[in-house]
Amino acid sequence: MLIDTHTHLYSSQFDEDRLEMIQRAKAAGVHSVYLPSIDSTYYEAMLEMERQDPDWCKLMIGLHPCHVKENVKEELNFVRAQLESRKFAAIGEIGIDLYWDKSFKQAQMDALALQIDWADEYKLPIVLHVRDAFDELFEVLEAKKDKNPNGIFHCFTGNIEQAENAISRGFKLGLGGVLTFKNAGLDKVVENIDLEHLVLETDSPYLAPHPHRGKRNETSYVNLVAEKLAAIKGISLDTVIEKTGVNALDIFVPYN
Repeated sequence: MLIDTHTHLYSSQFDEDRLEMIQRAKAAGVHSVYLPSIDSTYYEAMLEMERQDPDWCKLMIGLHPCHVKENVKEELNFVRAQLESRKFAAIGEIGIDLYWDKSFKQAQMDALALQIDWADEYKLPIVLHVRDAFDELFEVLEAKKDKNPNGIFHCFTGNIEQAENAISRGFKLGLGGVLTFKNAGLDKVVENIDLEHLVLETDSPYLAPHPHRGKRNETSYVNLVAEKLAAIKGISLDTVIEKTGVNALDIFVPYN
């Protein structure tokens, strides 16, 4: 089962050809996709994707760290209200991102901690976004270790020590287009990680894999990530697809 564990199919970048893009993904063998939440302004578009194809599109709910701003309380209240009203596959994407702006660092850490509490309450995995903030993120996870959070480190680009830290806490590593980038160095990390700890993603429309780097990404390109992982591991593409698919289904909670 080829599964894209992280794709923003509701993005306006797909407004002109969303149906065709989905058809290409299904023709490429993509079994299902998981849609991460950003903030309340995207929620209706996510629901529409699910309404159109509930067996294929699975939803998460959460507040993206880059959208932790002055209205963080209202946004978190929105997340909580949705958790109380329906079921989701995971809480995500949540985390800490200090690449663009450090002024909301503590608010991001507090929002992450609260959403980990909710994941424990609702028995859901979490999907983590981390950029320039591994130390801060691990600090929050350590403080919440009694909640035993688990899930996926989305778009993992860390080093081997960070990978092992995440895995030791029960997380899978989400691999996307960066794995195919020539000088990213992620291949050297991944070759030392057992396949049982890995899942595939695109993060489309962002981070398109080679040979589409710099262009709009789409879910069908998850095949290119799978092919690169198979080459790194020296195993068959079928083995990569089967095992990463099982890994994904082991993480996400079925809800329909």
